[in-house]
Amino acid sequence: MAEIEETQWTPPQGNSSQFGAERPNTITSNGPSNADDVTPNTGASVLDKETMGDRQESLSEWQRNVGIDTSKQVKIVKVAHMRYQHPDLPTITKFMKDFGMHIATETEDRIWFRGYGDDQYVYYAQKGAEKKFLGGCFAVESYEDLEKAAKIPGAGQIEEMKDAPGGGYLIVVNDPEGFPVNLMYGQEPAPRGELPQKIIQNTEVEKPRVRKFNRFTPGPAAVHKLGHYGYTVQKFDEQVEFYTRNFNLVPTDFMYVPTEDGKTKDVATFMHIDRGDDPVDHHTLFMATNPTTHVHHCSFEVHDFDTQQLGHQWLAKQNYTSVWGVGRHILGSQIFDYWWDTTGNMIEHYADGDLVNKDTPIGWSAAGDEGLAVWGPEVPKWFLN
Repeated sequence: MAEIEETQWTPPQGNSSQFGAERPNTITSNGPSNADDVTPNTGASVLDKETMGDRQESLSEWQRNVGIDTSKQVKIVKVAHMRYQHPDLPTITKFMKDFGMHIATETEDRIWFRGYGDDQYVYYAQKGAEKKFLGGCFAVESYEDLEKAAKIPGAGQIEEMKDAPGGGYLIVVNDPEGFPVNLMYGQEPAPRGELPQKIIQNTEVEKPRVRKFNRFTPGPAAVHKLGHYGYTVQKFDEQVEFYTRNFNLVPTDFMYVPTEDGKTKDVATFMHIDRGDDPVDHHTLFMATNPTTHVHHCSFEVHDFDTQQLGHQWLAKQNYTSVWGVGRHILGSQIFDYWWDTTGNMIEHYADGDLVNKDTPIGWSAAGDEGLAVWGPEVPKWFLN
């Protein structure tokens, strides 16, 4: 199995100067009539096709143009959990609890952490001498999909997960740069935990919260489910080819840079799981071109904005290191909050993300730090390094 080189490092500190940077519009706007006008900000929930800019392409057209045969793909249902190796399990366990997870099952050298969704676990940690990324894990439609995955060059053997909560079968496939892609079938769903109450919001016109006062309890932001994870890669085109041809992963957005010949080159992509008409998260896998190959971050859904802010406050009080947040992304629209875990991996809370389906066109936008958020703290200059 191909190995990903991991280097020991100290999480970087400091932010890049984004003051004065022009933030892209997230809705169509004519803007002020002259430079002296100052207009209030606005926000709206806009149809996906209206946000994609001048360049967009339907999913079916894009697949036809690149020659993808969907009948040959391994059919993914959802992203289920992340897998990491940590030298110090007690320390990472405390962090995970402060991050909003709880232990489902543990042994002397392995721990399965869960949220309050119906996944048996959303994060698997094993003890090892060094920090290591063991890949994300996708649930697939059938055992036959595992057998289909076994024919992908570099695939391992199908193994029964005898000790893992919910059981099931697992196979590991390695992508062109050595990242493990875990595929799982047959896991029994877990009983869903208690859902947080929906907070009633009063606006300037609609005020339904009469004689009901909003109150909150400090503590970690409870994790619901795994939403997505991402890489930085050196073989961007080859990686896009691998994931979109072998699996029902499809681009939602591409980000590009100009080239010397006056054209553009795609350097990053957000991909979602194609489930036809069914709505799915805006992205499940993210990849960006970089001089080095490494996992960038993994991201877990929380209930709402207040939950996220309280979770940020809790992590800060425990003296963990914040990366970037809280803010609002443009692509995907999520409210984000990034942290370093105690091993040096980046991990994110998110809330209120976009949903897409087969009718959402693929969009292209210019790459750049100023395009990562519509509001929030300054993006660290090393964020995508």
